Order: sequence, then structure tokens, then C-alpha cells
Amino acid sequence: MSAPFNLLDFDAEGLVAWFAERGEKPFRARQVLRWIHREGCDDFESMTDVAKTLRARLQGEAFVGAPRPVKDSTSSDGTRKWLLDVGNGNAVETVFIPERSRGTLCVSSQAGCALDCAFCSTGKQGFNRNLSASEIVGQLWLANRLLGAVADAGDEAPSDGDDLPPNGRVISNVVMMGMGEPLANFDSVVTALRLMLDDNAYGLSRRRVTVSTSGIVPAMDRLREECPVALAVSLHAPDDALRDRLVPINRKYPLRELMAACQRYLERAPRDFVTFEYVMLDGVNDSDACARTLLELVRDVPCKFNLIPFNPFANSGFQRSPAERIRRFAGILSDAGIVTTTRKTRGDDVDAACGQLAGQVLDKTRRTLRLVRQGGAD
Repeated sequence: MSAPFNLLDFDAEGLVAWFAERGEKPFRARQVLRWIHREGCDDFESMTDVAKTLRARLQGEAFVGAPRPVKDSTSSDGTRKWLLDVGNGNAVETVFIPERSRGTLCVSSQAGCALDCAFCSTGKQGFNRNLSASEIVGQLWLANRLLGAVADAGDEAPSDGDDLPPNGRVISNVVMMGMGEPLANFDSVVTALRLMLDDNAYGLSRRRVTVSTSGIVPAMDRLREECPVALAVSLHAPDDALRDRLVPINRKYPLRELMAACQRYLERAPRDFVTFEYVMLDGVNDSDACARTLLELVRDVPCKFNLIPFNPFANSGFQRSPAERIRRFAGILSDAGIVTTTRKTRGDDVDAACGQLAGQVLDKTRRTLRLVRQGGAD
């Protein structure tokens, strides 16, 4: 007898096909999809409008399984972080960031990360494997259950939106900015994205779902064709020489190719700009000259900048740029007509801030061992 199927692994098309193999009509798949994702249901017997015979069959052939939380931490600012067991000694982190006008869930796509960006705690943990679609969308499924899928009547609904999520859900936005490089796990990430966008599942608009990439150009082009959502690019340097050091994938896809890919992506994107993320590293990439070089780099790409004060971690070798230096850098970009924001540091007291997610990774890259030998880790 074959192992049961985790129905969180299927988007709508996949679930229709799975039901068709069992002689069931497409509407049955849509019914079950709504129960699983809109209602957060993992008990087939509770799916009251599904035929009893089908419910019994599902009990024997399928299950609904999200990663299991092993730690739940809440920051003084209300940010909430979950450590989720994904098996074989690996755990990933998911972060919920509540704000007055929205609730954003930061989702992981890999156990660790293979890209090894110089300033990122996740990358220093090494890499084990890609997450499955069920492990990715399961973070959203679980967070909805743990937060309460429907906002309290007295809560203020998000006020900036056309396309608010259905049923007043607490989570209004999803960003693929957790552990891992989403576009290095393309197929599973796109399956999860399609569920996030599906009106029978989470019903989020494409503008409210963001994929962040370090710049894997061929995968950016695939995403443009298959599932264009809002795009954020981890830029972090104004020229190839510095970016080669900070973001090693740049050696394969240098800035000229990356900027061209951004222009192509905007032809299909739900927003008319790309967000460039730029971590502010004291004395490294935060000079006035760097800001002016950035302006030249992005002059043909409609964009906004999100400056990220560096969030320190042990033995990183970097320091956060002083607040005044960040303000001056932002001013140079803003004065040139580029919308520029500085990200608030949220959840740093529970290591939930940008660049701090580390989880638990059974490292297959042996990167952690090399760091120890070089004296670069505890």
C-alpha cells in the first residue's frame, strides 16, 4: 500500500488531477481545497459538504500535514517567530510581523541557504535541502491557525488595500524572505504561490505576495512567465566588485544581466516597480559615492529602495551603519526621485529581524565546519 499523500503539496490544478485519478469530479477538489486552506481544516470528517464515502477514502489515502512548531517566541514589539521542525535534524523559521495597516508573514523556502551572502546569518548555517510545497504553504496554513484565522471584530482591517484577503484574515501579506533563496527551489515555491493566490485557498492578490531573490536570472524569467508576483531583489552593492564579495551569485549573474532581467520582469509584474533591498553595512556600502553609483545603476529600472539596517549576529564581521549615515544615504536616493524607505528593525530581541533567521540546519555543504576551522564561528 502506497504512503498517504499530503494534500498541502497540491495546488488547485494538482488536486483536481489527483481527484480525477480516483474518479472524482473537479468540484470535489475545490470543496476540499476550501476546507483545507480557507477553513484551516485537517480533519476530513469535519468536511461536512463532502460525501461520506469520499471522506472515508480520504482518511485512508491522504492527510493534511504542516511542519510542527517546536518553539514559539514573541518579541516585545509583537513580532512572532516560530521554529518549525522539517525533519532529520532540520528546522526553519517563520515570522509574523503585525502592523497597524497589515499583517505580514515571512516564509522560508529552504533548510538553510546555499548562496552564502556575507552578511546573512542564514547563509552561515550552510544548506541541507529544499522545502516541499507542503512545508512552504504549510507555514501560512499553520500561522493562520495559531494566530486565529479571522481577525477579532474590534481589530482594524488593513486600510491600504484593494484586494484584501478573504474573511478578514490576520495575515494580509506574504513575503518569501525567510530562510533560503526562493528561486533556487522554483517548482515547490510556485506551487505554494499559486495556493496563496487562489480564491478557493488564501485569496491574496499578486500585489500582496512578494518573492525576494538574490538574482538568479533564468528563474526570474521563469517566474515572470509562470506566476508573476511582486518582486524584491537583494541588491546590497552598487557595483560588481563589491557585490561579488557580498552576494556571491553575482559572479554568475552580474549586475548588467540582473538589471536587464528586472526590466523584463516588469512587463508582467503586478506592481510597476521592483523593490531593491539594500542592507546598510558601516564603511562597506554606505558612502555617498555608493549612493550615486546606485543611481546610475538603476536609472533605467523603475524601482524603490528599501534600506535595511544591518542586524548583527555572532562573528559576522560587519557593523550597522550609523543612523545619520543611513539618513544621508536615503536622502541622496530620494532627492533623485526614487522612493526610498528604511526598514524598521522588528523582532531583533528574538532574532527574528532581517538576516537573523538561522533555524537548525544539518549542513550538507560543510560550510559550518570550514568556518570553525578558519576561526569564523564559535
